[in-house]
Amino acid sequence: MNKTMKKLLFLSLLAVSIAACSRRSDGGDTRLKSAADSVAYVIGMNVGLNLQRMDSTLNVAALCEGIRDVFREKTRFTTDEAEAFYLRYMNYTLPEEARAYEERFLADIADRNRSYARTKSGVTYSVEQIGDQERIPASERDSVLLRLRILRADGEPLYSSYDRGDTLRRMLGDLKPGVQEALRLIGEEGRITAWVPAEKAYGAAGEASMGIAPNSTLCFEIELVRLDKYAEWNRRRK
Repeated sequence: MNKTMKKLLFLSLLAVSIAACSRRSDGGDTRLKSAADSVAYVIGMNVGLNLQRMDSTLNVAALCEGIRDVFREKTRFTTDEAEAFYLRYMNYTLPEEARAYEERFLADIADRNRSYARTKSGVTYSVEQIGDQERIPASERDSVLLRLRILRADGEPLYSSYDRGDTLRRMLGDLKPGVQEALRLIGEEGRITAWVPAEKAYGAAGEASMGIAPNSTLCFEIELVRLDKYAEWNRRRK
């Protein structure tokens, strides 16, 4: 059995445990007649809690039906068909739905607040302070010194160099594409608030270490503290 089908089976087993527990909640017999029953109950509790954390929106009845059909040997999909459907949903249908929602979300921001504009890539931004227009990042080899905050779409903070009392020095080309695009809209000492589509931020992978879920639309509050242009540095070196 491949990893995809193992995951599907694992989720189904979790759902069966929850369904079994929920059926007992209507006043039925909940007595545990042996130590083995008690162990089974504890396992059911644990998998139920895990399923809640993983995805509380799963259709438990449909998952249970899949398990029952396996034991009846009357499944609605073959194993290959089930895997193909699952992969198609995860890799195409779900991302497309996320992109459609993201597009509506970003369009609403621009419509509600006239200070926001949008680039062709979907970066939706408001320049808070324009900065020195003679010193705008251009080359991917330009070095930028930044302060920034990253927030989720619901306003939950994910990272703040201000809270850390720190600044970040990066080559422009090492930053996420949406952040690069935002920085090219301001000069040195400028500030910008930019809503960045997932595709131009952390994408379908997300960043678990920062609490960034896959396909997340993020808000970046960026201050360009200093710009060291590669062309100037290269001339001095010569």
